[in-house]
Amino acid sequence: MDETVFKARIITGLAEVPSEAWNKVANPAGLPFDPFLSWEFLEALEASGAARPETGWSPCHVLIEGPGDELLAAMPLYAKTHSQGEFVFDHSWAAAYERAGGQYFPKLLGAVPFTPVTGRRFLVPPGPDQDRLQNALLSAAIQVAAQNDFSSVHINFLSAEHASQMAETGLLVRTDQQFHWQNDGYEDFPDFLAALSSAKRKNLRKERAKAQAGLPFKHLTGDQITEEHWDAFFEFYMDTGSRKWGYPYLNRKTFSVLGERMADHILLILAYDEDLPIAGALNLIGSDTLYGRYWGCTDPRPFLHFETCYYQAIDFAIARNLQTVEAGAQGGHKLARGYVPVTTHSAHWIAHKGLREAIGDYLERERSAVEHESEYLMKRTPFRKDG
Repeated sequence: MDETVFKARIITGLAEVPSEAWNKVANPAGLPFDPFLSWEFLEALEASGAARPETGWSPCHVLIEGPGDELLAAMPLYAKTHSQGEFVFDHSWAAAYERAGGQYFPKLLGAVPFTPVTGRRFLVPPGPDQDRLQNALLSAAIQVAAQNDFSSVHINFLSAEHASQMAETGLLVRTDQQFHWQNDGYEDFPDFLAALSSAKRKNLRKERAKAQAGLPFKHLTGDQITEEHWDAFFEFYMDTGSRKWGYPYLNRKTFSVLGERMADHILLILAYDEDLPIAGALNLIGSDTLYGRYWGCTDPRPFLHFETCYYQAIDFAIARNLQTVEAGAQGGHKLARGYVPVTTHSAHWIAHKGLREAIGDYLERERSAVEHESEYLMKRTPFRKDG
């Protein structure tokens, strides 16, 4: 029996694809909903100007279509002229290659812009052609890089299963670490605290008491979020971005577009001093996970960051029966607050043989270091040892 013939096509913007067609492969029935893969989220980054050629993010998404031009699979892909907003750091790779006379940029990136969240990077619905479609997406991405003399293809924050599959095809696999909170069937925050050691439990209670002193917190979703709320949050976002990152990636329009399109999947947590919002955290809501994205404040107070980003998120996750809270990249301080180490994965195709071998050697040692650190940290979580 003849196999279905697929054809690959590259598009330079998600506006070229109907949202229904994209979402059918991005979040197919039977798989957990990932808000970052939705057409509404990804296209909002393009429509608002956050992810566009002028900012170093040139969309060149791969589509795999069937004989009737129906969309069968897709891969969010960007040509990059820098390594900002990726959270898998390859600055030393670029510097080494350029010192040797090579040109590292542009490169290709398969990822969700500005988002260090593990998810599906090969948007293929379950079915008998799943492996063929995934291979077609990977082949198309590598072919784009080779035909345009790009140095590399990077696929960031993909699942452990897909990372293993990429290793079998010859790509280099890299690991790193984040900290996630896991819901062990807790009824409320005190129930979660009961799972911690006595000393840690007391510390968290003290932190919450100091952070909440005189400050009410509001959880806003759906049509509860207004443009006034976005104005306040954007001020927080710009303050944090300007101080911590040096370059805030999103603009004011991005938040309005996201609010218009997917407010039901947004949780905006705001802390108030009387009627004035002084701090906020933006979260996206998946089917089983709460994703913490951005935070900021205009009135720094003790433990306000921990309360707004971590403890309020736990409250919401327990109330919504969500399994996981992902509170962003890095942050060893999360360990003492009940967030445990989780390994993240990325895969890399490097065109130049010498650079590929050097990076491969480095990654082998780095993976071992990440594994040992995770084992070390898991022994030092705040949870009771008899639990």
